[in-house]
Amino acid sequence: METFPLNFADYAAFGLFFVAVSVIGYWAGRHERASSDAYFLAGHQLPWYVVGGSFIASNISSEHFIGMIGAAYVYGICVALSEWANVFTFSLIIWFFIPFLLASRVFTMPEFLEKRFNRTLRQFFALVTVISNIVAFLAAVLYGGAIALQELFGWSMWVSIFTLGLVAGVWAIYGGLASVAWTDFFIVIVMLAGGLVVTLLALNSASGGSWDLWEGLQNTLAANRAVDGAWKEAVQSKAEILAGTDSYNRLSVYQPITHRLWPWPAMIFAIVSISIWYNVLNQFMIQRVLGAKDIWHARMGIVLAGFLKVMLPVIIVLPGLIMFARDPSVLLLPWDQVQPEADKGYVRLLHALVPSGLRGLFLAALFGAIQSTVNSVLNSTATIVTLDFYKGWFKPDAADSQLVRVGIITTTAVLFISMVLAGFINDLGEGLFTYIQSLYAFFAPPFAAIFLLGILSKRINAAGATWAVFLGFALGIGVKIFLQTADNPPAWLVPFLNQAAFNWLFCVVLCVVVSLLTSPPEAEKVSDQMTLNWRKLNIFDHLGDSWGSSVVVWWLIFVVLVFALAGIFSGWVFPL
Repeated sequence: METFPLNFADYAAFGLFFVAVSVIGYWAGRHERASSDAYFLAGHQLPWYVVGGSFIASNISSEHFIGMIGAAYVYGICVALSEWANVFTFSLIIWFFIPFLLASRVFTMPEFLEKRFNRTLRQFFALVTVISNIVAFLAAVLYGGAIALQELFGWSMWVSIFTLGLVAGVWAIYGGLASVAWTDFFIVIVMLAGGLVVTLLALNSASGGSWDLWEGLQNTLAANRAVDGAWKEAVQSKAEILAGTDSYNRLSVYQPITHRLWPWPAMIFAIVSISIWYNVLNQFMIQRVLGAKDIWHARMGIVLAGFLKVMLPVIIVLPGLIMFARDPSVLLLPWDQVQPEADKGYVRLLHALVPSGLRGLFLAALFGAIQSTVNSVLNSTATIVTLDFYKGWFKPDAADSQLVRVGIITTTAVLFISMVLAGFINDLGEGLFTYIQSLYAFFAPPFAAIFLLGILSKRINAAGATWAVFLGFALGIGVKIFLQTADNPPAWLVPFLNQAAFNWLFCVVLCVVVSLLTSPPEAEKVSDQMTLNWRKLNIFDHLGDSWGSSVVVWWLIFVVLVFALAGIFSGWVFPL
């Protein structure tokens, strides 16, 4: 493949992007080293639009622009559930989790687990979080970005990784959460603009170059129905692998229990397991919520994030459908080559469609997606290492200046380790998106189970939570070993989201049983700031003073939009 030529306008757009990011990062972080509260939680001064924009920018990375689009190329519209299914988790965050998390005044989620349960769970969760941040987020994101640079410019893997890492990590090291959040807010605008430009160009191509975007969409959907020709042949060749069935519907979000990526039970259990862990317990996501000005700003930030989740499939799923419509032959390859080849499809789409003068905008969007995630994960990892390990284990009386210095050193060290690990992710087998999602499905269920139970019930105690977490991880490892060694494992257990559902249910039952068989928790562990008081229903404060600022109104609009889209792409509203 030829390299990706750039002209002066491309370089200018790319350069202006980095100048803008640098100015914003410097301005936002110039006073943030004065205290640990300022460095790690932005002094609790983030407004709602920065909370929401940063929340989404931290979420979008090369996993989406490379991995998720590649997954949509292979699996179809069901990949959009990774965005739309967040309606349930976001609703829980808005109505239940935010009041408790902000009232507890914690810096980190491990700290919250100690207040609710015990120190053992705090330290174990902190350790797991650091490992998952490095392996499932930083290394994978840098690797995905390096794939794009290799395909675009012919750079070597190591040069691509270290360039991305050094450029992306600088503002997390310099200014803490304030720099990260405010640069994220700018970056998410660039990402959405760049991604939308590519989608519009692709739809124009699908229309035959007439700029009739509706016709382009209709042609794309017709090809993805795969009722004849090369599209039918491609889908039928992999239907058994994709869904464990003789036929496969690429335009449905509702898939059978044996579906490799999104089996229908995941529509329920992925929400209470993986999604709660990712969006609430995951420090690099929830940290901007903890840094919000107040509960209203935190809630409206998540509402904004919800609206952005509604539109994200336009730029990270629809291109995958268009790529399949253009060339379905990738599905005819041997299965171990399908997803890795599909991961390169978006870059090739750029080669074919994006003219000189606009390529700089896309590169800014891609770098922005990687930079925002790397920044956020670095800052949150440094927060946990500094406050949960350094201060928690070694120096409880450390001064703020010491904590900030340790945070800077930790950020630099974690960035270097992640860049090295990224260079050794040579073969992901099923692709970048599936690799990352399968790691989520392993780490998430035990912690999501005890967190949700601990919030909802005052009877859940530390003994039940501790047994559930450690045996839950043992079960997760045991299932992986069983699937690798069994001659004919149950088909329903093969999808990693079904494994997560099974593990989550096990942890819920074990946590409840052990808690009921042991002593109730101490009073301070189940205060109204730590668990939901069903008598007081302490969740209806700070909802806005008028309909225009009403959390309820905008939350309802967000919910209706998601259910309408899910209904359309399931056949419940009308056949697509």
